[in-house]
Amino acid sequence: MWRDKVDEQFDVIVVGAGSAGAVVAARASEEPGRSVLLVEAGPDYADASRTPYDLVNSHNNSYTDHDWGFDYQPTARGGSRPFPRGRVTGGSSAVNTTIALRGMPEDYDGWAAAGNPEWAWEKVLPAFKRLERDLDFGDRDYHGDAGPITIRRYRHDELTRVHQAWLAAADELGYPYCEDANDPAGWGAGPHPMNKIGRLRISTAIGYLSAARARPNLAIRANTLTRRVIVENGRAVAVEVETDGVIETVRGRLIVLSAGSLQTPCILMRSGIGPHEELAQHGINVLRDVPGVGANLSDHPALAIVCRAKDPSLLDADQPIVQTILRYTAPGSEHRNDLQIEAFSFSPRGGPLNSFAIATVLEQAYGTGMVRLSSADPHAAPITEQHFGEDERDLKRLVAGFRDTIAFTKSAAMKEVIAEVTFPDPRRDLSDEGIADFVRRLAASGFHPCATARMGPAGDPTAVVDQYGRCHAVEGLVVADASIMPTVPRANTNLTSIMIGEMIGEWVRTRPSAYGL
Repeated sequence: MWRDKVDEQFDVIVVGAGSAGAVVAARASEEPGRSVLLVEAGPDYADASRTPYDLVNSHNNSYTDHDWGFDYQPTARGGSRPFPRGRVTGGSSAVNTTIALRGMPEDYDGWAAAGNPEWAWEKVLPAFKRLERDLDFGDRDYHGDAGPITIRRYRHDELTRVHQAWLAAADELGYPYCEDANDPAGWGAGPHPMNKIGRLRISTAIGYLSAARARPNLAIRANTLTRRVIVENGRAVAVEVETDGVIETVRGRLIVLSAGSLQTPCILMRSGIGPHEELAQHGINVLRDVPGVGANLSDHPALAIVCRAKDPSLLDADQPIVQTILRYTAPGSEHRNDLQIEAFSFSPRGGPLNSFAIATVLEQAYGTGMVRLSSADPHAAPITEQHFGEDERDLKRLVAGFRDTIAFTKSAAMKEVIAEVTFPDPRRDLSDEGIADFVRRLAASGFHPCATARMGPAGDPTAVVDQYGRCHAVEGLVVADASIMPTVPRANTNLTSIMIGEMIGEWVRTRPSAYGL
C-alpha cells in the first residue's frame, strides 16, 4: 500500500537510530527551530525502565531478539556465519559488549593524511571528550567527565576468576599493566573501559535519546524500514519508508544515512547510487555510478582458543563476559597496538557452560571485503564477503598473535583455571604454517565492519563522501556512521562511531549552510 505524505516535511531526516544516528539526531535537534525526524527499522523503548532485559543486560551481547539476522562469508573458502547487528534504537550500541575503546591517535591522523584534515586526532579528541563521562579518569586532559556516555573500568575485586587469572598471566608473560586502555600513549594489559553503569548498558538510545526525545522538534519513527532515498535533479529530497506494509514518502531538506556499514551502502545502491554493474544486475536505474559504495569493507579478524575450566562452578553465563584487554604491537609491525588479546568469562554463543575462551584480534587489517545486494528488495539481507587472512601482512601478524595467545594458556596463572585446551585440537600442527592454515580456514569477524562508503576528497575514486560526510555524487545527502571511516581504527568501533555522530551532528547544528539548511 502506498501513501505519499506530502504534508510532512522535515529539515533533517536521519535514517538509523544507532551508534551514530541517534547522536546526529540528538545534536541536530538541539537547535529548536530545526525539525528532525529519526527513522529506525527496529522498535523504540522510551526509557530504561521499559527496555527489555536483553538490551539492559550489559554482561552479555543480545544476539537474537533485536538483530537483523544477517550472515557473512569470512574467507574465500566460503561458509557462512552470523553477523549480529542491532535492530533497535541505539543500534549495535544497544546489543554489544559495551567496550568503550578509542583507536590510536595515528588512526585518525591517517584519516587526515588521506585528505580528511577535519579528522586528525587533535580535531576528534574534543568529540571523544564531549561524548563521555569517564568515572575513573575524567579529570585527565584527554578524557571527559560530563558527557552522555558513562564509562568505567572493573576493579580487580570485581573481576571474574578467569579474568583475574588472565591478568596475572599477562604479568607473568612480561606485559606491563595499563590502567587506562584509552591513554593515547598506553599499551599493555588491564581493565577494559566499558560504557555501563552496573549491569545497565549505556547505549546511544539511553545516553543521547533519553533527554532529546522530549524536544518538540524531534520525531522518532520506529519499526519503519527505509527502502531508498529519492533524488530529484541531482538532489536528495525524500526517503521512501515502509511501516506495517504501508509505503510512504517523507520529504526532507537534508537526508542523513546512519544505517550502519552493511545497510547504508544497500540503501545507497537501492537509490541508484553505487557501482554500475551491481545496480544493473538487480534492475536498478543508475543515477550515479559510484564504485566505492559497498567496497573496501574493513573489519577486525579474530581467532579464539577454547579452554575447559578446571572448576566449571567458576563459570556463570550471568557474569560479565568481557572485562580485560591486552593492547600490544605485533613483532616487526609498523602499526602500534595492532593486536589485542582478551579473555571471555565463558565461551560465548552457546555450548556447555564448562569452557571459556581467549581471543586474538588483529586491530589493523589490510585485507578488505565487500557488501553487495542480494536483491533489489529492501527486505532482503545483503551479501557480505570478508577476506580474512588473504593478505600476507595480516596473516603474518595473526599467526604471531595466535602464538602469543597460546602462551597465555601455558602460563602458570592460567593453568590454575584451565583443565585442557579443547579448540583448536592440541594435536593439530601448531607450526607457523599450521597456524596460518588455521587462520585461513577459521578467522572470524570481530563484528566491527566499516569503510563501505568511505570519506575522501573528490579526486579519490574510492571515496563516496567528503570529510563532512556529504555525498560527492548527490547534493543534500550525508552519510554519518562507520561506513565513512577510511580505514578500521585499532579499537572496537562503537566509540569511534559515536564520535562520528558527534562530529557530524555538531556540524549540522552549527554550520547549517554547509549542509543546505
